[in-house]
Amino acid sequence: MAMVSVHHPGVLLALAILGNIISFVVYLAPLPTFYQIYKRKTTGGFQSVPYLVALFSCMLWLSYGLLLSDGLALIVVNSGGCVIETIYIAIYIAYATREARNHSVKMLVLLNLGMFSAILLFTHFLVRGLNRIHVLGWICAGFSVTVFAAPLSIVAQVIRTRSVEFMPFTLSFTLTLSAIIWFFYGLSKRDNFVAFPNILGFILGLLQMILYGIFKNSKNAKKSIEEKKLPEHIVNIVILSSLGNSEVHPLDVEKPSPNDKNKDNSSTSSRNVGEDEKEKEDVAAEEKKDGSP
Repeated sequence: MAMVSVHHPGVLLALAILGNIISFVVYLAPLPTFYQIYKRKTTGGFQSVPYLVALFSCMLWLSYGLLLSDGLALIVVNSGGCVIETIYIAIYIAYATREARNHSVKMLVLLNLGMFSAILLFTHFLVRGLNRIHVLGWICAGFSVTVFAAPLSIVAQVIRTRSVEFMPFTLSFTLTLSAIIWFFYGLSKRDNFVAFPNILGFILGLLQMILYGIFKNSKNAKKSIEEKKLPEHIVNIVILSSLGNSEVHPLDVEKPSPNDKNKDNSSTSSRNVGEDEKEKEDVAAEEKKDGSP
């Protein structure tokens, strides 16, 4: 039986379709997060940075795909990513506090407009011919490697806390599968800029799944988590794939509201006042008893 080459057109088409499907699944994963934002009319402890970075990555890869004669798969997946991430950012800005909104708008202008425009102008006017594809490809690949720093922080936290609560298995598995598909897609097209960053993605994804297997039944996990004091009431776990896909896994860490704090303080004060009055009554009774004939 003859083996089908990875460079076969049918294999390339299948990889392109699978890559697009799984990428859109990852794109749509934060929908529950934004449903909660819409429902509560507040962004709470969520941050816009993951979505701004994901949009920037999609914009870079879309520009790269447009330079290729056979870049349809990259164009489709990153066009969809740009639309979805833009919607996420718009919802975030609509319900964010003034400080968070201003910070998000500044980052949007600096990163997604300023830096992206500078890259486009540089590659369009200062680089010619095939070199334009190579330069933009290196920029895309370099940025993709950079965003893998996010999973490394999660890996460190899992090892430190001995808990996989911060690293859902489904998330790690999906992004590992995405890295495998896009690696073989890049290999099939002989596109090293697509293939190589996903090698790192596969390694990190595999590492996360191994850690999940080691610590999923850890007895010290609960104790370790309880001992950790998290600075925010919601921790955003962000993982970015090499093609702009982003996943944010929000972990709700209960933090008392101001009303709850006031209730606690008032109940504590009432309890203290009651104890003081009782103590005074006991002292008065003792003095009366001692002074009686």
